[in-house]
Amino acid sequence: MELASKYDPQEVEQKWYKYWVDHKMFSSKPDGREPYTVVIPPPNVTGVLHMGHMLNNTIQDILVRHARQQGKNACWVPGTDHASIATEAKVVNRLAQQGIKKDDLTRDAFLKHAWDWTDEHGGIILKQLRKLGASCDWDRTAFTMDEVRSESVRKVFVDLYNKGLIYRGVRMVNWDPSALTALSDEEVIHKEEHGKLYYLRYKVEGEDTYAVVATTRPETIMGDTAMCINPEDPKNHHLKGKKVIVPLVGRVIPIIEDSYVDIEFGTGCLKVTPAHDIHDHMLGEKYNLPTIDIFNDNGTISERAGLYVGMDRFDVREQIVKDLDEAGLLEKVENYTNKVGYSERTNVVIEPKLSMQWFLKMDGLAKTALTPVMEDEIKFVPAKYKNTYRHWMENIKDWCISRQLWWGHRIPAYFLPEGGVVVAETTEEALAMAKAQTGNEQLTIADLHQDDDCLDTWFSSWLWPISLFDGICHPGNEEINYYYPTSDLVTGPDIIFFWVARMIMAGYQYEGKMPFKNVYFTGIVRDGEGRKMSKSLGNSPDPLKLIEKYGADGVRMGMMLCAPAGNDILFDETLCEQGRNFNNKIWNAFRLVKGWEVDASIQMPESARLATDWFDAKLQATAVELDDLYSKYRLSEALMLVYRLFWDEFSGWLLELVKPAYGQPIDQATYNKVLGYFDQLLVMLHPFIPFISEELWHNLQPREEGETIMFKPIPAGHIEEQVMTTLTTEFESIKEVIAGVRTIRLQKNIAQKNELELDVVSNDMLDLITRYESVLIKICNLSEVKATNGTKEDTAQSFMVGTTEFAVPLGQLIDVDAEIARMKKELKQKQGFLTGVMKKLGNERFVANAPEQVIALERKKQADAESIIASLEESIAKLSASK
Repeated sequence: MELASKYDPQEVEQKWYKYWVDHKMFSSKPDGREPYTVVIPPPNVTGVLHMGHMLNNTIQDILVRHARQQGKNACWVPGTDHASIATEAKVVNRLAQQGIKKDDLTRDAFLKHAWDWTDEHGGIILKQLRKLGASCDWDRTAFTMDEVRSESVRKVFVDLYNKGLIYRGVRMVNWDPSALTALSDEEVIHKEEHGKLYYLRYKVEGEDTYAVVATTRPETIMGDTAMCINPEDPKNHHLKGKKVIVPLVGRVIPIIEDSYVDIEFGTGCLKVTPAHDIHDHMLGEKYNLPTIDIFNDNGTISERAGLYVGMDRFDVREQIVKDLDEAGLLEKVENYTNKVGYSERTNVVIEPKLSMQWFLKMDGLAKTALTPVMEDEIKFVPAKYKNTYRHWMENIKDWCISRQLWWGHRIPAYFLPEGGVVVAETTEEALAMAKAQTGNEQLTIADLHQDDDCLDTWFSSWLWPISLFDGICHPGNEEINYYYPTSDLVTGPDIIFFWVARMIMAGYQYEGKMPFKNVYFTGIVRDGEGRKMSKSLGNSPDPLKLIEKYGADGVRMGMMLCAPAGNDILFDETLCEQGRNFNNKIWNAFRLVKGWEVDASIQMPESARLATDWFDAKLQATAVELDDLYSKYRLSEALMLVYRLFWDEFSGWLLELVKPAYGQPIDQATYNKVLGYFDQLLVMLHPFIPFISEELWHNLQPREEGETIMFKPIPAGHIEEQVMTTLTTEFESIKEVIAGVRTIRLQKNIAQKNELELDVVSNDMLDLITRYESVLIKICNLSEVKATNGTKEDTAQSFMVGTTEFAVPLGQLIDVDAEIARMKKELKQKQGFLTGVMKKLGNERFVANAPEQVIALERKKQADAESIIASLEESIAKLSASK
């Protein structure tokens, strides 16, 4: 294959993704191999790719591709979520644009619009993930409302109801006045707000005195049915047993006493509104108070309030404060900071509301799911999220699972004509149960009314690792037995309660074991200023435009270069540019190597033999470290390790050491070695940059149709560990010598074409230098390397590697006066450094208390500094004498 002069990501990416899909390379079926299973956190069916998806799916793809390299049967299952609230809101908005109200449609008519919307917009995000290189088994694509998942949800609801874990009752819930549905506690985000504290005057019945109440919500006074004081509060003893009149409303309410009231808050008097505050509701139940619901579902004031009927709750707040002030019933207003609950989906202030809902008892499920995480049977990465998980599990409340929506899984509960309810998977089963329960054989399906509500979207998502393999409907089938439990879950810590915890509960409830072995928590993608990326801030780049500009591999690298597990990602587009530059570096290095002329008759030079022996060891050492980093999910570090191996060691050192002289051929043995290294490097890089690695791997040598780099293992290596360590350590010393010579050339402005001589002044490294002489001569362009047994020429420029002194005789190549001045400056710096070290070593407390290795390090600093100072002083004296 002819390799283009310039890397074109678009052409390469389209070609290889089609190749992978056409050859079913992402496909998985149960077999004798070890399974590696990942289930995608299902994005909203009508969603589009954003930076959070990019990060999450890049990480998943890296893990899946690495598993394939390990010989595992990797199965990455894609799918989408029906997203009840978000999708219904979009459908309602589109209907409104057409002049149609949801209330004017039948349920079936509305659902037809919803399915049309889903068919029109659904799955876009999965197509976009292909652009990223996501290697999902697309034949397994699932949807939380497809038939298998829907049947699974119904079965689980019925099962939990029959076990007494699902119940229906009137409870105080979080009500979303925009979405017109109840929410679970986890769907409420509490935001700190700078509001007001209003002091309202309640006239004491039969007296000319007032009891003052401090409240943040004056608009709820129409629902007040009591005032409460703390019996231990001396300042309010005079109110015991009395009644007060609700301002503006005129209703007489009792003053009750309860230790719940905070004596220090406000005046110590609490207005009790049982219908609109969870704590007030508990007081209402305790003291048998009336409950007056003053709000309509949409947040406007209801007929029961008697005042401000039809007005929005926040408009009423403004108006009632004016009216109270005019009536002399507003004592004062203070600034006040408190936390206000917002709907996670609609960003509207939620309203505590008494409502008939379905609930799932969580206490027993939570206890079962807590231990495996705390004892690391299920491993959290990073582990800090275990405490977050434990805190939530130990303070869990029953899950409100019903939603007042039409789009979603309709609750399989059927109300009977004369009261009562049956719960069944199908209408036919419901009818049979209804007949048995009532004894009325004349009942028909038309006589039953199915609950209008839908289940919380998470009620289908919590079954995801099981339902994807049909484990609910067909327990113990081949796929669930093979693929479950799944291997790694990659998700954000923001849904640890919504999804992770509940999947663990469902896993133990229905499979008797964990749903996944490891959970990798990604961070939140933020911009350079630390702000969360969002459409409203306009600080989130379009991922597809980034891919178009930098290539998928470039963007994948950009994401991973700044993505340590669990920590927020400060994304900078220049990282994608760095990724693209790295791809270009690989491409150009490949073209360079492929452009060399090969002569099979030439013997491998000694310098090439030494260089390839070193790089064999370096590759093996990197493979060992890489495996360790993968096992610890330190993927950013793993990428940087391979990045440096290619950029610094392979391109910066090895190619420089083995490349033939200009216009000269290279020997066959060295050339074969270099191509072999390229092969291994591409395999190491493949999980991170799959497209360019596949392209170049196919260009290394002729490949059969259907061959791929994807399943090639990272070579384990054959060098003994001690030998490997020795080779890599020795070569680092040789690099320092080379760097010393290069520095002299740079400082003295001596061109590379001018040969230099290298003198080994002291004998510490002489054996090593002798063995690597050919390497030094080639890469430094030396005429010779020789030992001088402690002597050096007056004009020689010296440098130290450890305690070994090297000198480069410069003859007429230097300005003696300038060189003496430079050395004196360096001498002064080294003397100052030595003074600091000696001061530390002369401190008796430091020497007595510091660890032994710290003392040893300081003594080494002393010895090195003294050696360098002596060398500088000698060089200065000799140069001065030569003038």
